[in-house]
Amino acid sequence: MNSRQKENQALNGQKIRWVSGRQQEIFYISVISLLGFLILTVLVKQHRLAFDLAIISSVQSFETPLLTDIAKGLSFIGSFGPVLMLCLILIAVLYWILGHRTEIFLLIGVVFGSSMLNLLLKGFLQRVRPDINRLVEITGYSYPSGHSMAAFSFYSVSAYLLWRHMNSRIGRSILIAIAVTMILSIGVSRIYLGVHYPSDILGGYLASCAWFGFLVCYYERRMGTKD
Repeated sequence: MNSRQKENQALNGQKIRWVSGRQQEIFYISVISLLGFLILTVLVKQHRLAFDLAIISSVQSFETPLLTDIAKGLSFIGSFGPVLMLCLILIAVLYWILGHRTEIFLLIGVVFGSSMLNLLLKGFLQRVRPDINRLVEITGYSYPSGHSMAAFSFYSVSAYLLWRHMNSRIGRSILIAIAVTMILSIGVSRIYLGVHYPSDILGGYLASCAWFGFLVCYYERRMGTKD
């Protein structure tokens, strides 16, 4: 074996190694999320999710005018218009303030790719929305939830990108807490309003988690990690 062949073999060996342990963990989480989504989808198609109605009834048992207004507000925040505005704000921060322009492509890929994926999945699966004490009127299919996918995609990728520019452990903890709170709150608001089954929300989280994780792994392999 000559020196050129040894060099090529070494390079090939490097290509199959993970950039970091974190990247490997993200990849495994993505695979598990994808498998979870596929299993949940089978159960949805076979109507084997008895807990859906029980959770809807439990969540809506707390119905009050104030909670209804809060749920409508959270639902609005998770809709396309506000998410688009938040994306534009984050793009401006990344481009002009932090000067990390390549991260914009990851943001766009995660958020808008997730939106397109949701449309494809809904069109293919065509699950009818629940019709139990619906507090707002809405059209379209139910599974997976577009709001939960948009919330998970935007707040996850936002937390990830901002995390890379934070050194404070407290700041990072606050960032993660805000992201998790917004993701869960928007999802629960859709159940409260009666426009989604809990499995719709869970399916949206799993699908977005898989999409987000795979894109982050690809991004870090191309650009490198920043702990």
